[in-house]
Amino acid sequence: MLYEHMDLLESIGLDLLFAAIFFFIGMAIKDVLKQGNVPPFGRKIVWLVLFLGCAGFVTKGLIQLSWEGAGLG
Repeated sequence: MLYEHMDLLESIGLDLLFAAIFFFIGMAIKDVLKQGNVPPFGRKIVWLVLFLGCAGFVTKGLIQLSWEGAGLG
């Protein structure tokens, strides 16, 4: 395998790792909310915070791609 492809594979692997971590965090939070009998408003707040964290990660990735495409980074 060529060395140039190692950076791409490393980048994709790291992104998949973060996606898996977000998935497992979501599953753990779902279990805790279910076992703790949390009211619906509290559940919505928890899921909103988790979604905003995930959306921030995705936004960072998109900004990074656009800056690298423009030659800024």
